Amino acid sequence: MTTCCDGCLRHAHLIAHLAPRIAGMLDRPRERVSGVLKLDEDELIEKVASHQSDGVRRFLEEFDRGHARSRLHDREVVAVCGHHDDYPEKLRDLADPPRVLFCAGTIERLRELVAEPAATIVGSRRASPYALEVARQLGRGLAVSGVTVVSGLALGIDAASHEGALEGGGQTIAVLACGPDVVYPSRHRPLYRRLRRSGVVLSEMPPGTRALRWGFPARNRIMAALGAITVVVEAGDPSGSLITAHFAADLGRSVGAVPGRVTVSVAEGSNRLLRDGAALIRGPADVLDEIFGIGNRPLDGGLSDSERVIERLQPSVRRVLARVELGESVSAIAAATGLSVAEVRAALGQLEHEGLIVPGALGWWERAPGW
Repeated sequence: MTTCCDGCLRHAHLIAHLAPRIAGMLDRPRERVSGVLKLDEDELIEKVASHQSDGVRRFLEEFDRGHARSRLHDREVVAVCGHHDDYPEKLRDLADPPRVLFCAGTIERLRELVAEPAATIVGSRRASPYALEVARQLGRGLAVSGVTVVSGLALGIDAASHEGALEGGGQTIAVLACGPDVVYPSRHRPLYRRLRRSGVVLSEMPPGTRALRWGFPARNRIMAALGAITVVVEAGDPSGSLITAHFAADLGRSVGAVPGRVTVSVAEGSNRLLRDGAALIRGPADVLDEIFGIGNRPLDGGLSDSERVIERLQPSVRRVLARVELGESVSAIAAATGLSVAEVRAALGQLEHEGLIVPGALGWWERAPGW
């Protein structure tokens, strides 16, 4: 099903046709994507392709709406424009909302996902193992709680958050800078297939459109608008993740960040957000509090994943976990809890099996990232 009028469909194809020229224009100082994407057809042609306007107008005159719709059907992509009720209301807050959303998935699934509260999760493509695990736990915990996880299918944090959301029930949306049928990066083809089955893949670019550099900040505004909060898990300064956070702040959405090591450059941007007043995010419970207000989480999200696991532990195992959090050795834990060393080691094995702790330095243990 396609709920997109001919005029909007043509406009989307015009942007794709002009995409390489837009890329060249935006390399000039002080040009902004938002200033281009909100233009009507005549303004867009004049601004982007004034010297080739005859050829561009010929492209519009020869645009075959029937062929464009057949291509959507062939690629199993649906399209929805701002003139239809299925267009996500959250995107109307943008100064330059996409004329058309192309969706790899069904309109029904898109309708379900955008009806729920959403959290946008972004971060570095070259993330640390700690940050990847946090992103995965955030995605899983939020999806389990009925919150839609929005990200961009990029390497690193994006992929980890999508994978976590898929583990938690598939409550996730991927927003691409290319056409929704183009897998970018190509190594994420298996993840992309899972996203199409369980969630949806969105783009404002028609099928077959390749990714250009300006498309990434453009898609970031869509990600920021879809989320009630944008969470930066780990990001340098400057970075595309900070662009998404700035879009969210401009829209009046919440911005949160996961604290990172102060000694590494990959966390400079996310740590700066915290310094400047972003919400401190330690796990899914903090995100739920930001979305629903403290004490008003949905019933399913009243406890984080780790809290639900901990509730099932025997008291002696919970005491061992509490000592792990203090950074104590096996012998020190045994002395503090009154357990034997063998009992402590058995408890540590159970806690590792539950995913609550991981081996640390010098034979000690520490809480798993995100838990």
